[in-house]
Amino acid sequence: MSIVAETSVSYKCPRCGAPLSFLPGRDTVSCEYCGTEFEIAAIEAMFAREQEAARRAAETREAEFDTAAAGGEWSPEESGAMVMQTCSACGAELVSDGNTMATECAYCGSPNMMPAKFEGMVKPDFILPFKKTKKEAQEALQAFYKGKYLLPDGFAGANRTKDIQAMYVPFWLFDADVFARANFRAENDVRRETADEIITETSVYQCERAGSMHFVRIPVDGSERMDDAYMDSIEPFDYAELVPFSAAYLTGHLADKYDVDAEASIPRADARMRATAVDALQKTVKGYDRCSIEGDPSFLRESAAISYAMLPVWILTTRYEGKPYTFMMNGQTGKFVGSLPVDKRKSWLYPAIALAVSWPVLYFIVQYFMT
Repeated sequence: MSIVAETSVSYKCPRCGAPLSFLPGRDTVSCEYCGTEFEIAAIEAMFAREQEAARRAAETREAEFDTAAAGGEWSPEESGAMVMQTCSACGAELVSDGNTMATECAYCGSPNMMPAKFEGMVKPDFILPFKKTKKEAQEALQAFYKGKYLLPDGFAGANRTKDIQAMYVPFWLFDADVFARANFRAENDVRRETADEIITETSVYQCERAGSMHFVRIPVDGSERMDDAYMDSIEPFDYAELVPFSAAYLTGHLADKYDVDAEASIPRADARMRATAVDALQKTVKGYDRCSIEGDPSFLRESAAISYAMLPVWILTTRYEGKPYTFMMNGQTGKFVGSLPVDKRKSWLYPAIALAVSWPVLYFIVQYFMT
């Protein structure tokens, strides 16, 4: 998805949306659909902001992300020390230093990890070192199991918390200065009562908002196998702690080889910036009962930059009855997410037990009030 700004203004009726036209010999502009007439001065004021936005879009060339500038090249010494490990079950490719070998695939839980030649990976610009230890990750996983009464018996014990793995996940970080503009429909209701009815009068307002916004390091993970919902859930990371990449940080850790390149990640970055910009503009529309966006917002990238970073994640994928369940923890902040199976027998047994226990109490309460 690209960021697009209109370079021309379409004069439409603010009441019905139909095109406006100027009739010769008259000093007003009329809507041919609803018949409403507008003074020329009022129309000029109404569309002044549209004209300014169109002029700005026409004069400014949209900034593009230079995807070739993200990342760098490995030195012969660095690449010679790296090992690629490929899962024979799902095809995932993990990178590590020569002394770190995966015991199982972090994505599917398969133990079949085969060494392969290290190649085809861009050297990251930055890395965010792990702050949370393996012990903290194990304790977080054990705490995640507690209180889950519908968890199948033996599931927690059968899941090897000791096998949770530290892995650096590839991320593309996007910076951009964006000019955004959006129209909103705002409404206020006034209610009054008569002897026979309640009358609600609704006043409708057109609110126009525009402004420049600065986005810094909007993250998009570069792994096809990494669930985007999981990665969004363990955010945010504190990017103030990013350091220039060094292969030394990979010692004792795995690193996922990106399979979604920078170019393919741009639409998701644009979508995140677009949603944030519209939300920021809408929050300035205050004092109304309701507010909704009208039409498509316009955006113009006025600057753009991209970098490549490796971010820390503790991850474990385990299988139960043939289905994989994944647990992830932010290796910097400790934020934890995961999925769990549900014991079908317990899902109906526990409500039945609760009903059986509460039924005598309910019976005596009813009897008390009936007597």
